[in-house]
Amino acid sequence: MKYKFLVLVLISLNCFAQKTTVYLIGDSTMANKEKPDENPEHGWGQVLAPFFNDNITVVNKAVNGRSSRSFINEKRWDSIDKVLKPGDYVFIQFGHNDEKIADSTRFTNPHTAYRYNLIRFVNEARAKGAIPILFSSIARRSFNEQGVLIPTHGDYPMETRLVAQEYKVPFIDLEYYSELLENSYGPEKSKKLHLHYKAGEVPYYPKDKDDDTHLSLKGANEIAGIAVNKIRLLNDPLVEKLKNSIKK
Repeated sequence: MKYKFLVLVLISLNCFAQKTTVYLIGDSTMANKEKPDENPEHGWGQVLAPFFNDNITVVNKAVNGRSSRSFINEKRWDSIDKVLKPGDYVFIQFGHNDEKIADSTRFTNPHTAYRYNLIRFVNEARAKGAIPILFSSIARRSFNEQGVLIPTHGDYPMETRLVAQEYKVPFIDLEYYSELLENSYGPEKSKKLHLHYKAGEVPYYPKDKDDDTHLSLKGANEIAGIAVNKIRLLNDPLVEKLKNSIKK
């Protein structure tokens, strides 16, 4: 309660005369992609800005291939932490690359390093008067032969949920809602949410492309829309300005 009171005071003193910045930190499912007019792949953060009014500036710092560990070790978090101001928001979504157990530069134990990296993001954002929002990883399109969508992220989404609960962080369960999305499309039509192309079907992919992790433009817009709609439902006074800035 003390944290929320102080942040609300800081917001009232500093933020209404200037734009609010929403910083996005995460991996390729969130990141901007090069050559967006040619490249079928899009991160959901890449298409987020149009959902908000002009008083919100979206700065997408998510990067392909990054885990919570490599994002910190490459000083990417430090570069954001230096410029955070009271009333800014930080959207945090990691997990996909933290799972890479064969890569010591990226892998984190979900119950130790991953958990404490999330806590660091939360605490350091709050120390600047910014408001962190945690997101669980989006689901992969991983249907088995019986048409059942199989979870692939292990304990990482659970740890994100636990950190959000313990530290009272606004939380959007994108794993759950993206599972609902995948299932609503079904095993075959859900390919449209991802990158499934025959060789030469689109100029960007001269060879066959079968990618069930990353998002097409359609998939990115669907996930961004889910994120925004769930933000509308958050019951936290610290996100009121963000909620009020969503386009009708």
